[in-house]
This record gives sequence, C-alpha cells and structure tokens, in this order.
Amino acid sequence: MWKRGAAGEVAGPDVANAAGGGGAAGAATAHPASPDHPGTRAAAWREIPSDVERRLYEAKSRHDWAAYLDVLAGESLYHAAPRGWLEAHPGRVAITPVWRPEIRAWCTPVYTEAMLPAPIDNPVFFSQSLGWFARGWEATDPPWLAVNPGSPCEAYFPSGPGFRALWQRHADNVRDACAPPHETLRTLWVGGPRTGAVARGLACGALMSVKNGRYWNALGHGHGYTDERRLLDRWWGVTTRETWQRHQEDLLTAEMSSPVWEFTLGVRHSLAQDFGGHVETGHWRLATERVLRSRVSTARVELSPEGVTRTEGPSEEEMEAQVAGVKRLIGRITRYEARFRADGLLPEGRFVRSVAAWDYGRASNMARFGLGARFCTLAEAEEAVLRAGRVSTAAYRSWEDFSAGYALGRCLHFDDEEFGPFYEETLTGHRLLTTEPESPWLTIPFRSEGD
Repeated sequence: MWKRGAAGEVAGPDVANAAGGGGAAGAATAHPASPDHPGTRAAAWREIPSDVERRLYEAKSRHDWAAYLDVLAGESLYHAAPRGWLEAHPGRVAITPVWRPEIRAWCTPVYTEAMLPAPIDNPVFFSQSLGWFARGWEATDPPWLAVNPGSPCEAYFPSGPGFRALWQRHADNVRDACAPPHETLRTLWVGGPRTGAVARGLACGALMSVKNGRYWNALGHGHGYTDERRLLDRWWGVTTRETWQRHQEDLLTAEMSSPVWEFTLGVRHSLAQDFGGHVETGHWRLATERVLRSRVSTARVELSPEGVTRTEGPSEEEMEAQVAGVKRLIGRITRYEARFRADGLLPEGRFVRSVAAWDYGRASNMARFGLGARFCTLAEAEEAVLRAGRVSTAAYRSWEDFSAGYALGRCLHFDDEEFGPFYEETLTGHRLLTTEPESPWLTIPFRSEGD
C-alpha cells in the first residue's frame, strides 16, 4: 500500500512542496510560534477556512488533544502524491515525507479539505481516514504525523505504536470515519466563492452537497484524486476526459433525464399560460394524449445524403401503450406534488414547471467531480459551473422553484412513489437550504440584475 522515500525522492520538489505546505496551508506560517508548544500560534486566527479548522484550533488552544483527535477522526485527511505514480500503480498510494523545522524531524503531512491548495495537474491529493493511517503505519515510516503543518491549527503527533493505538481508538468512536455527516450544510469560509456568478452556479448543486455532507462552495479536490476517479467510474461510467465531457454537456442541456417527463410537464405549463391559473388533472391528461397522438400518428419523410427515408409512426398498440404510460406519469407527478405541498417543498396552488433542475444541479456537481478526477482544468470546471447557473436561472424563477424541479426529477428517477430516502434526503436538503442563515439560497439572489 505504501511507497516511501525522502522528501522529493518519489516525485521531485513539486510534490514535496505541496506535501509540506506549499499551498493554502503554508499561508499561515507568518504567525510567530509560541514557545510552550511547537507550532502553536500566538496570534488569533482571523481567516479560518471552515468549521473543521475552527474546532481544531479551539481544541489546540485548550490543549485538549482528545477533542482534536475526535475532530480528525471524522474527517478525510489528504496527502499530496505524484499523479503519474498513482496512475501507474492502481490501488496503491505514494507517501512523501517532509522535513518540518518546527520539530526538526521527518513527518508525514496530512491536511483537512479546507486547507488544500487550488488543484493543479500535478501533484494531486488522495484522502484517507485517521484510522487508516493508524493501521498502515510501519516502523520505517516517519516518526511524526503532521496535521495541517504551517497553519494556526497545526499539530504534530508521534507515530509510535502506543500513539497509533490512541488514533485508532478515536477512529473507532466515529461511526463513519473519513465521512462528514450527511445531510449537513457545510461552507468554506475561505477558499470558496460565497458571492457572484460562480457561487450561484455552485449553489445550484447544493442539494447534492448537503446530502453528501460536502462543502457546497468547494471547487477543488473533492474526495481526492483516486476516490473521485473510482466514484465517477462506479456511479457514472466515466473513465476518460471524453466521457466526462459528454456527461457534462448532456447534463447542462438537460438531456440526461427522460424527455417524456419534460414533455408531459411542458404540456401543462402551456395550458397554464394559455388559460391562466390552475390546470385540472383531467384536462392535462386529455391535452397530453391529444398532443402525443398528433405528434407521432403520421409517418415522417426525411431527406438525407443516402436518399429519402420514410419513418412510420408507432402501431396502434404502441400508441395506446405510450398514452397509458403518460397518463400514469401524470398520476405520479400529481401525487408527488401533493406530498411536496404538504411538506412545504411546494407552495399551495403551485406546480412543478420542469425537471431540468435535476440535470442542472447534477451538472454543477459533475464539474466538481471532473476537476477532482483531473478530467478537466479549474478554468473548465468554473465555466461549466457558470453555465449551470445560467441555464438554471433561465428555466426557473427562484431557489424554491428550482428545488421543487430537482426534487421531482430525483423522485421520478429513483423513488418509485415510496417517499423513502431519495425523497426524505431531498426534503431535508430543501429545508436546510431555505432556513439556515449561512445557506447560499438565502445569501445569493437566484437571479442577478439583468437576468
């Protein structure tokens, strides 16, 4: 599992620099060290990146190392590694020790997510849990674990057997080590946009971020290079830059979800615009059937370089099956909307105009996944996020409107009218994002002036 060597020996000075705090974590080294403990910062920390580092800093200030380790045990710990080496050795990791002058010793440096520098092509970061480091350490490894070195919340832990057993006990007390609590709103206070167009685009993906317990405004390393690649392959079948680009474009153009859903909702929206006000379900069913039959009942003649092609419409049996299927879909939608209204996800008398938000919200996250897996650059990810924001504000009128569309799309995709976890998770995210004072849905206008 481990690849060891002196700093710079494995991957050269670029990786050693990143591992030793050459990025965001190194920015705090200007604070003078207090003599009572190596690396303790005397000055107050004015720009704390997130709540995780705040808790680490407060525990360190109290010399409460049990509380400090409790925080670490519940977080992913990131270590810089050469991208080429990881790609050449699947399933393994490369550890780059660094020399830290604070303790005059070699250390294995690890960082919490908010302390990571902006992503570049190489090196990359992988993540593991505190328990993983406790179990995998060997006698030939560095004698110290350095946590967020160079920052006001830095700490250095000896890596002897007794200390590693202590790490493991703290890890055992955390139910989901290396996994932040799900259904939690997490914000980067430093290092992530909280205003402006990029922040708006990231906020379009906030329902998924809340569900997964990720920072809603992070555009960086995600779960780490190796895990992001593994997860993209597992859940999306994305293994190359080209497949990522296709998925990203399909999501941004709302072509990943069923076109039948959008067609059916579009008929009702047109009726509402034509006649004004509420559309009765029976009227919606009849109009949808009429439109469906008129669109596909006749044969089509198409001209192509190969000549004239005649495409016959569906048979009578196929047509009846399509009509019956759309009528069932209308029933599902109306039942979901009734539940949405009862739970406060949809205002009384309102209906969902489109499920494109289900694709647009995932598009915002796909940009982040692609960046973490290095299938795109930071500039490309930002552009995709900006597009997600633009198409969302073009299709919806408010965050609440967007949320209802996302919820319906997710439920139609996964829930099968069980109103189970797929619905409950989305409802929890909606409530957090519409009530938490720090929520981007309360701090960022859905539409800016000129939209």
